[in-house]
Amino acid sequence: MLSKIYINLGVEFALNLHHYSTHKEKQHMKKLIAVALVAFLGLSTAMAQQTDLRRKISVSGTAETEVTPDIIYIGISLKEYLNGKKKVEITELEKQLYSAIQKAGIPKENLTISNLSSWNDQTSKKKNPDFLASKQYRLKVSDLNKFNAILEDIDAKGIANTNIESYDYSKIESLKKDLKIKALLSAKEKANYMVEALNGKLGSVIEIQDGGDNIIQPVYRNFMVKSAMAEMSADTAPEIDFKKIKLNFTVNVIFEIK
Repeated sequence: MLSKIYINLGVEFALNLHHYSTHKEKQHMKKLIAVALVAFLGLSTAMAQQTDLRRKISVSGTAETEVTPDIIYIGISLKEYLNGKKKVEITELEKQLYSAIQKAGIPKENLTISNLSSWNDQTSKKKNPDFLASKQYRLKVSDLNKFNAILEDIDAKGIANTNIESYDYSKIESLKKDLKIKALLSAKEKANYMVEALNGKLGSVIEIQDGGDNIIQPVYRNFMVKSAMAEMSADTAPEIDFKKIKLNFTVNVIFEIK
């Protein structure tokens, strides 16, 4: 009798355990199905967002202009020289340079010393063993047309050489902004007449891509002013190769077609 009771209890326990396991598995399956459903809905939404079914047109617009540099840095090198037995001092040449700059209406602070050196005049070393000094200056100007006038007021034998070091345009950032707006409007105009030709109507902007800055700087030839200029007249002074800065900008735009 006791053994029968134990058998019944074992069977009941086994049935309860089976029922419990089956219940847990069902709960686990339900969770898995729920997670899979959420993942599927999320993937479907992402795919729907990635698939742009709007009709659209992609065009490019350009704008360009040329400007004259109004910030120019010029290198000027002065050197002492022997005029017979007399040495023309660097201080005298420097006074001539400052005077010429003032006469041209250029602020004195626009002239700075970039280098200072000295050397032996090899051709006159036996006659005069003294060192001859030289100075290199950097001059900031806004108009190259004044430069020849400055050179004419300096002792030509004391000018070793001159060269244009760098240049820029003071309002270039504002100009870049204006050109990019013009390029954008050009793209819109192009897209508009192309869509209208097919009896469509241009919609709003979908995407704008900046094509980057394309600035072509002028290449000025360096010019040397030798001592032989002392024998030249003002009419034969060296001419400066005067060129402009070219700016060209492109934008790529995608518009919706209604």
